[in-house]
Amino acid sequence: MQLNIEEKRELLKRGFSRRNFGRFATVITAGAALPFYNESAMAQLSMIKGPMPSDAVKINANENPLGPCPEAADAMYGVIQKGGRYLYEETFGFQETLAAQEELKPSYVAPFAGSSAPLHQAVLAFTSPTKSFVTADPGYEAGERAAKFIGSKVVRVPLTKTYAHDVVAMAKADPNAGLIYLCNPNNPTGSLTSREDMEWLLNNKPAGSILMVDEAYIHFAGGAATMTDMVAKDKDLIVLRTFSKLYGMAGLRAGVAMARPDILERFERYTAGAMPVTSMVAANASLQVKTLVADRRKKMQEVREDTLSWLDKHNFHYVPSVSNKFMVDTKRPGRDVINAMAKEKVYIGRTWPCWPTYVRVTVGTRDEMEKFKAAFLKVMA
Repeated sequence: MQLNIEEKRELLKRGFSRRNFGRFATVITAGAALPFYNESAMAQLSMIKGPMPSDAVKINANENPLGPCPEAADAMYGVIQKGGRYLYEETFGFQETLAAQEELKPSYVAPFAGSSAPLHQAVLAFTSPTKSFVTADPGYEAGERAAKFIGSKVVRVPLTKTYAHDVVAMAKADPNAGLIYLCNPNNPTGSLTSREDMEWLLNNKPAGSILMVDEAYIHFAGGAATMTDMVAKDKDLIVLRTFSKLYGMAGLRAGVAMARPDILERFERYTAGAMPVTSMVAANASLQVKTLVADRRKKMQEVREDTLSWLDKHNFHYVPSVSNKFMVDTKRPGRDVINAMAKEKVYIGRTWPCWPTYVRVTVGTRDEMEKFKAAFLKVMA
């Protein structure tokens, strides 16, 4: 894709050089399939190269082993024969269902194929060499990689001693911040930042900046406060949601960005085309199963708390988590442990440069976590 004259002028005004134009065009053309890693590719960073054994335990990518709920599967099956049509009405139906549940106007909800695309596109819209991308360290890296790819400045802010986002430091990180990214619960740590702190950041961030709160894992955290009511109040805020996690649709790609319409318009222009009809009907059906979130949260919490209690029993240090993953300190290079676990046919997640001895582990089924325990004891012996 070639940028038009007006797009080039706008980029030059924002501080990009002509050398950035090609990469910017690549991002717009590619959508979520980008060379700096999309959600699926970030998951692949946790995978050892080569095929996994058929009996492998795959707890490396924050996926939900339960998959889509039966209602979502039925909805997809029922629409497959109509897949030759774009069926935009199914996207509108999903948009309206979610908007009603979040008490937002439909115009405040933008459906996407997963939540990586709106994250990348917001980076395009709100960051530049003079408008930085501010993020936690450790944090989910896709936005940071997008910013670096197009030539925007990136500022990393370490978590607090309680593993929450340091909202005061994030607010002060750069007076010219363009986009401040806060994942809650955080990826990779699974730790929570309070509603009070998020509101403080929203009210004290640099003028003109946008706060993005990624709620990909919020359904796993019972009682965690969403920020969608602040969207309804027309704040400078974007809230992301995905159906990849609790709803078990990582391979099906459904998500939304919620913000006031003028904010959505600034980054929606970087995308085009119909949403996958299978994911739209599956997401809509999932939202209408009233017990789904509570039931799945309870099942995951029981397995997570059992696993964390086991880590306590064996004196392993970990970061307290309210999500479907946790970070455990191996006291040696985490990559060595990841490779050793793979030899036991247990595939766990990756490390982060700021915490090289910590590995991320996804909470799988009870049977999978029993196999994790056995392999981890052997590897750590």
